[in-house]
Amino acid sequence: MRFASFTALVAALLLAACSQAEPEVVVSLPPLSDERFTEVPVEPAPVEISKAAAKTRDALIHEATRGSLRGLAEIAARNRDFKSNVGGQSHDRFWDLLRRTGVDPNRKLRELFEQPAGLREIDGQRWYVWPDLAAKDAADLIPEKLTFQDRRRLEDLIREDGIARIRAGEGYPGMRTAISEDGTWIYFVLGQDGEE
Repeated sequence: MRFASFTALVAALLLAACSQAEPEVVVSLPPLSDERFTEVPVEPAPVEISKAAAKTRDALIHEATRGSLRGLAEIAARNRDFKSNVGGQSHDRFWDLLRRTGVDPNRKLRELFEQPAGLREIDGQRWYVWPDLAAKDAADLIPEKLTFQDRRRLEDLIREDGIARIRAGEGYPGMRTAISEDGTWIYFVLGQDGEE
């Protein structure tokens, strides 16, 4: 009896093993590497500004360090097309109003020059723009297109509301300044910090 039950058990196991479908073979290839994640982002070479632009930048830093709005206004007056505000006020009056409302143009200008410079070509003329992110086209400022470091700087400079404006198609909305290759100070606008 024991032998019969053992034989029946073995037969039942063999029958069960034979009746099962063949196991499905899954062939998988090793994952392909995504080169975007393996390549080290290449930082662009720093922009070298012209001697004339460096001279103007240094003069602006000197006046801003002294706290002189009048000195800044005198440098701005050398370019009759210089822009400091959208309301058409005189530069020193506008900057004085900003200072009285808690936004110090001298400090803001010094902070701008601590950032790297970018380069734009306008009507065949080279403009050096601070910060460098302000020199980029709006389509190139979308955070996902920037390196991690530039994305972080952009968030620090213009906050989430500024990034939302860029996503809506606007250009750089924050504080910025530009000096042309020949040393002409083109603009110093405070953007969302005080212009509007």
